[in-house]
Amino acid sequence: MNIDQEALKLHKKLKGKIAIVPRIKIKNSHDLSLVYTPGVAAVSQYLSKNKAQLTDYTIKNNTVAVISDGSAVLCLGNIGPDGALPVMEGKCLLFKNFADIDAFPIVLSTQDPDEIIKTVVAIAPGFGGINLEDISAPKCFYIEEALKKQLDIPVIHDDQWGTATVTLAALINSLKVIGKKIDQVKIVILGVGAAGSAILKILDAFGAKNILLCDRQGIIYKGRKNNTPYKEKLASITNPTQEKGDLSLAMKNADVFIGVSGPCLVTGAMVSLMNKLAIVFALANPQPEIMPDEAKKAGAYISASGRSDFPNQVNNALVFPGVFRGALNNKVKEISLKMLINAAQNLAALVKNPNPEKIIPSIFDKGVVPAVAQAIK
Repeated sequence: MNIDQEALKLHKKLKGKIAIVPRIKIKNSHDLSLVYTPGVAAVSQYLSKNKAQLTDYTIKNNTVAVISDGSAVLCLGNIGPDGALPVMEGKCLLFKNFADIDAFPIVLSTQDPDEIIKTVVAIAPGFGGINLEDISAPKCFYIEEALKKQLDIPVIHDDQWGTATVTLAALINSLKVIGKKIDQVKIVILGVGAAGSAILKILDAFGAKNILLCDRQGIIYKGRKNNTPYKEKLASITNPTQEKGDLSLAMKNADVFIGVSGPCLVTGAMVSLMNKLAIVFALANPQPEIMPDEAKKAGAYISASGRSDFPNQVNNALVFPGVFRGALNNKVKEISLKMLINAAQNLAALVKNPNPEKIIPSIFDKGVVPAVAQAIK
């Protein structure tokens, strides 16, 4: 039985990966009168006049809504809310398992950005945070920004910022291994969607000076034919020497490749064009741009992917539980780029002696969530 068949069998058996568990047992009528009517009326009346204390009296203190419209699920594309639900369930399970956060999977039957914003705002009072997930670019940027302005609880699109944070953590240690600084290396990012744009922003803020962005047409540069306004804006902060050409040309003499695009888009021949001690992060899931062993065979000194069956799993699951644990604990209303950079540095520091086979801690390392959470304040 392969992993796909095993996963299907398990999900059918479980009929859902999470469940609601009560914190108190109702043993008698007195218990019932405290948690429900008539006692709960006193709590409702009190909170209607003291909204700032909602987290002290209700589940809001530990809840996160995991929200998707199913428009960009993993590398499966727009498979809709039904296809998105098991992924959101899985994310909620990780929230609970690693950070003891009560997360709820919410999949929407609309892909209209304004309807999504309106819906999230309407349900937000019951949650302590909003985790947007698997929403396609560029609308994901608009949705996240609008919700940040309208809500007084933390909102983060994890495909952007969780991926960017863990990528920075892995890169910090990789550069330490090869003895280079971030402002000295040429970095190629393949994919300009949610993850690619956020990785660009966090690396730029951390001091990267030479980043090339590539899409399926090749290197993005100012004035390129068919550039969208969004890509033209990205071109203004990348590609300082205005290089032009395809992905192979971009990777020539590159030190770092970061793929957040799709399966099998990078060949061993492309990797062989990179500088010595090349770093290759092929992070498309479930099938990477190039398999880690193929990248190594082609000359990569450090290779990472989003997969758990190879060393160096660079996955946002290392980030989002700790980010929201810190935000909920510290009553953070907005998660800043500075907080995420600090989280990446804390995450990287958990690996005391990084080497080509160990640049990032395991998700099962009990220090991960506290280290990330400590940065969110």
